[in-house]
Amino acid sequence: MKSSSTKHRHLSAVVVLLAMAVTGMAAASELVADVWKDPYCGCCKVWVDHLKEAGITVRVFNTGNTGARARLGIPAKLGSCHTAKINGYVIEGHVPAADIQRLLREKPKAVGLAVPGMPLGSPGMDGPVYGNRVMAYDVLLVQADGSTSVYQSYPGSQ
Repeated sequence: MKSSSTKHRHLSAVVVLLAMAVTGMAAASELVADVWKDPYCGCCKVWVDHLKEAGITVRVFNTGNTGARARLGIPAKLGSCHTAKINGYVIEGHVPAADIQRLLREKPKAVGLAVPGMPLGSPGMDGPVYGNRVMAYDVLLVQADGSTSVYQSYPGSQ
C-alpha cells in the first residue's frame, strides 16, 4: 500500500503535468504579430488595435518599416506604412485581420499578404476621420519571386 506522501507526490506530479500541457496549448494557439511602423503614424496604431481586437497579440517596433519590408521579402512596389510578421508570414499594409486568420488556416506557400498604399476604408484607414469613404482595394498574396495574385477583393462604396 502506498503511503499518503507518495500519493501526494503522484497527485502533485499529475497537476504539474496538466498545468504544463494547458500552458503549452495556450502558447501554441496564441498569435503574435511583430509590427514595424513609424512611431507617429496614427493609422498604424489603429491597425494594431484592429489586430488586438481580433485576438492577436502585437509587439510594436517604432523604427519605421522600410528595412523590415526589404529584409522580409516584400517588394517596395507593394509597400505601405507598416510591415508585420506573424507565424512565418509577412503582412504589408492595411490587411484585414480576417484575411490574416484565413492565411494562417490555409497555409499557402507564399511570403504573405499585402495591401499596397493606404486605401480608404481598409482597417486603420476607416471611419469618420476619413469621412467614412471606402475605396475598392485588393489584398494580394505575395510569392517569393515578388509576383502576386488577388487573395481577397473589397468593393468601394458608391
